[in-house]
Amino acid sequence: MAFDRVFLDELSARNDIVDVVSQYVQLKKSGANYFGLCPFHNEKTPSFSVSPDKQIFHCFGCGAGGGVITFTMKAEGLEFPDAVRYLAARAGMQVPEQGEADRKAARHRERLYALCKDAARFYYDTLWKPENRVAQQYFLGRGLHRRTMNRFGLGYAPDSFHALLDAMTAKGYTRDEMLDAGLLSRSEKGHVYDRFRGRVMFPIIDVRGNVIAFGGRVLDDSKPKYLNSPETPIFHKSRNLFALNLSKTTKSGYFILAEGYMDVIALHQAGFDCAVASLGTSLTEEQARIIARHVGRIVISYDADGAGQSAAQRAIDILKKCDLQVKVLRIPGAKDPDEFIKAKGADAFRALIERSEDHNAYRLEQIAAKYDLEDDEARVQFLRDAARMLAGIESSIEREVYAGRAAKMAGVTAEAMNVEVRRELNIRKKKQKAAERREIRSPVGMAQPKDRTLAYADVKSAKAEENVLRLLFYDQKLAVGLEKELPPAWFSAPVLRKIYERVLALDREGQMVDILSFEGWLEANEMSLLSAILDQGIPPGEHRQEMQEYINTIRMQRVRDGTITEAGEDPLLTFGRIKKQNAGGQTI
Repeated sequence: MAFDRVFLDELSARNDIVDVVSQYVQLKKSGANYFGLCPFHNEKTPSFSVSPDKQIFHCFGCGAGGGVITFTMKAEGLEFPDAVRYLAARAGMQVPEQGEADRKAARHRERLYALCKDAARFYYDTLWKPENRVAQQYFLGRGLHRRTMNRFGLGYAPDSFHALLDAMTAKGYTRDEMLDAGLLSRSEKGHVYDRFRGRVMFPIIDVRGNVIAFGGRVLDDSKPKYLNSPETPIFHKSRNLFALNLSKTTKSGYFILAEGYMDVIALHQAGFDCAVASLGTSLTEEQARIIARHVGRIVISYDADGAGQSAAQRAIDILKKCDLQVKVLRIPGAKDPDEFIKAKGADAFRALIERSEDHNAYRLEQIAAKYDLEDDEARVQFLRDAARMLAGIESSIEREVYAGRAAKMAGVTAEAMNVEVRRELNIRKKKQKAAERREIRSPVGMAQPKDRTLAYADVKSAKAEENVLRLLFYDQKLAVGLEKELPPAWFSAPVLRKIYERVLALDREGQMVDILSFEGWLEANEMSLLSAILDQGIPPGEHRQEMQEYINTIRMQRVRDGTITEAGEDPLLTFGRIKKQNAGGQTI
């Protein structure tokens, strides 16, 4: 184990999983467990369970699960060692020395953070050199004040293949570190060179204040216009938002979701300290969930062009799943917030926000824009498209309000519109019921792990294997001498065999078998499967007979597939003989 078990026990004791999860999820007690809306996928009905007794969480919807460290890893986007440090800091604990491999990985990450910080300083210093007035003028020409430029750490990457390489080498950083941080690129011939050249630079800073990546923009019309850092050990695009480090403290109660770096910076300069942007990609579900942790409302302020409006439509779908109140800003006479604020001022933009449309009204307008509503055939098609959109609104009151609006836009009665909406609702319900029937009729599919990459080849054996693991976690004494009766090779599911072997090893070493022993050791999907297995629980009583029955089931399945045979004996005879031996013991 990377961290001392005594330390992890104390860490877990001081970071009760219910307390930690409650910082992210509103939990309500029901029976022995707590329930709430899952923070890792979008849902309306709570399927996220936290067990204070087992110190595990499990979502029956998306399958996510694990202990308090795994939860922190997922919630904060951290690797295992960093999640341990995060919880240690929360509890006021000192992190002890780790194994050499983990210390090396932690040092490497710290080096990358330091390197990105020094690179940001280099770009900042380079911007203000006299010979780089063109880069300075780009920002000044966009109306940015020096104070704003300093606050965001804006800089300039000189048009050189080795300027940053030389500067960071002089500070003691290696080429491998610069490659790992995404600051260098490697040619097909193996030569390394500065990734960012001749670009104004936008540092990307995480919520803890670490510089983790960069965005760079050219000063001319060359392509690509924007270049962003690749994924690195410290930077994951889907887990971060530009300027979240500043916006997280806003008192406004909402975020403004802008399209690019300059829009966000201009909004902050104008007094809108709640502006954020996704990082060079379309908004992701992870980013939407991050937003939902900070605010309950969001105003989409994308560019007025076709690409911006399409992106807004996609963002609405993602944000609504997180139960956010979504509004869409229309910016008349300007292509983006930056241009509007320059022309009209901050007060005018604030008035726009106050008049921003509910996302349903926005979508109706977008549908209507595709048709000539003076043409009868086009009006019919508009009403059908609108009905499909309206059928997706959960609230019957909202549905009726916007159905009335659509009817008015097309010049038909509200009742005619409602008939069409009800027809679409019935179609949706039939599709949903058909999907539910298919799921009910597929018990084998329901018995499989949520993550299909862990699919069981032999479901009957795998369910018995799951039960063996559940019993071992409940009563570790059952592990004594078990390996002879149930060799790991008899396990049909590789992931369950992996967990079983770990259980046996822990028991041999005198270690405790619990969820904490697997944190940081299993992959995320494997940990989710283990938490799902353990979440089912076990009734009190004597379990040795149950264990024997599960072993018999696994053994018979191995006889069936030919894994277990007696030398020179026909497999069918082996099967019959063992079945006879087991008669009265369990049903096969």
